[in-house]
Amino acid sequence: MPADSLRPNAASSPADSLPPDAPSLPDGLPADSAPSLPDGLPADSAPSLPDGLRLGPVELTVADLTRAVAWYEEALGLVVHEREDGRARLGDGRTVVLVLHEDPAATPPGRGHAGLFHYALLFPSREELARAALRLSATSIRSQGASDHETHEAIYLADADGNGIELAADRPRAAWPEHLGYANGPQPLDVGSLMATIEGEAPQATVGEGLRVGHLHLHVGDIEEGLAFYRDTIGFALRASLGSAAFVSAGGYHHHLGFNVWNGHGVGAPPPHTVGLRAWTVLLDAPAIAALRDRLERAGHHVDDAPEGGEAAAPGRGVAAAQAAGVEGAPRGFLVRDPWGTPLHVASG
Repeated sequence: MPADSLRPNAASSPADSLPPDAPSLPDGLPADSAPSLPDGLPADSAPSLPDGLRLGPVELTVADLTRAVAWYEEALGLVVHEREDGRARLGDGRTVVLVLHEDPAATPPGRGHAGLFHYALLFPSREELARAALRLSATSIRSQGASDHETHEAIYLADADGNGIELAADRPRAAWPEHLGYANGPQPLDVGSLMATIEGEAPQATVGEGLRVGHLHLHVGDIEEGLAFYRDTIGFALRASLGSAAFVSAGGYHHHLGFNVWNGHGVGAPPPHTVGLRAWTVLLDAPAIAALRDRLERAGHHVDDAPEGGEAAAPGRGVAAAQAAGVEGAPRGFLVRDPWGTPLHVASG
């Protein structure tokens, strides 16, 4: 029965990544005091990102590429777009959403480090999210929980290396509450209602078209320092602050990025050879790329033109391809690291 795959496994619930004494909401968020919802930022000086911002591929370090690819093919129905030299690019057959990099020496991340909490794969409809749930059931993949955030419905799980994943589908924006779901906290997902959208269907071997990266949620060492970087310099707008977590976005979206201190205040970058987030990607147009680069450099952040092994620098693709071909006016994609060393690619798209 599909609902069985959405029943949390107590041994691997999202709350396991929180301090043992932290109370939790249905999806493992600490039960802080009422969230702070911004009334609006000053319009005269606050940097901003374009409303049309999209997220590009998430890049992960895995210990065994063959095992990881097999898991993503079986559990999520992802399609391998390319595999070579210890790297695999996966997506829906048209768009790459995930890049896996093999490091045989990689070990699971410790609790005392910054890095990935989860990344979200956004499905284009409730029906496609239901098909993902049906596939999980058919392959006996256990979820870690399922929630209704009012703006979107979500299923949580971990991949073969323990990387956190959220499978999500947005509700129509017209149905989003003014508080974007943060005032009340997440509610349990109505699994029956979700699965009724595809009643009678058989599991499909591969994911349908339209899959995208919806958001990321990171462990950081300090919320205010995170806001100083991601809001005040990068230009995301604050959507909610829960004390131990904050959520930011562009274009009025519920969140493109969340970050928390649930691994501890003051945590630093993970050591080399650690499983987890290698980089994430923001896609912008040329003027926005130039403006963001200028803001970062003025703020004293080091910016790399050619990230090593990253999608933004991959030969024959995106920004790097245009620059290599000498296309006049091609925007310069770049890589910058947040205060905890998490790499962010900024690329054309």
